Amino acid sequence: MSSEIIETDAGTARITWHPAKKARLVLAVSHGAGGGIEARDLQALAAVLPVHGVTVALVEQPWRVAGKKVASAPKTLDIGWRGIWPAVAKPGLPVVSGGRSAGARVACRTATELGAAAVLALSFPLHPPGKPEKSRADELLGAGVPTLVVQGGNDPFGKPAEFPEGDFELVEVPYGDHGFAVPKRAEIGQEEALEIITGRVVEWTRTLG
Repeated sequence: MSSEIIETDAGTARITWHPAKKARLVLAVSHGAGGGIEARDLQALAAVLPVHGVTVALVEQPWRVAGKKVASAPKTLDIGWRGIWPAVAKPGLPVVSGGRSAGARVACRTATELGAAAVLALSFPLHPPGKPEKSRADELLGAGVPTLVVQGGNDPFGKPAEFPEGDFELVEVPYGDHGFAVPKRAEIGQEEALEIITGRVVEWTRTLG
């Protein structure tokens, strides 16, 4: 594991690399608007995927590196993501653009422009909680590359059944909330929930290269 500082037009970003010994893909994945790369799903992917030939680059957006508590506007997030792209593409491997929550929206919005091989959308915020009329489905549907959505069954930002038909795959994590936390009363435990995420992502990446 190593860290790399990247200067972007939106400020200083940071990449934490989890390299695979014989990498065939790079998964560049960023955090949401309310947290960082310590999110349970991001850490689980960084621990598991390198064994399966996928180098994981955990990306911290400039606002997070600067210690701010509130995320930048969507356009600024996109600028930051564009700024780190040359670094994640440098190994010369196909790059999967990924993110959780707000990071998933960034990945979808910029995928075609940046030449991403695919998009991994973790906890895609289909709408603000309690406001299904304010849909962001157009961002997801407009990704333009193979897309995997991993969504908690109880995500207030959009439950799996709320998603429209479209050219993407969707995996449900039963009982999971927006951070894939499962309640103690659930029929699956927290580790099992994370295994659903990592197992499906591993399978999906095998179809990409």
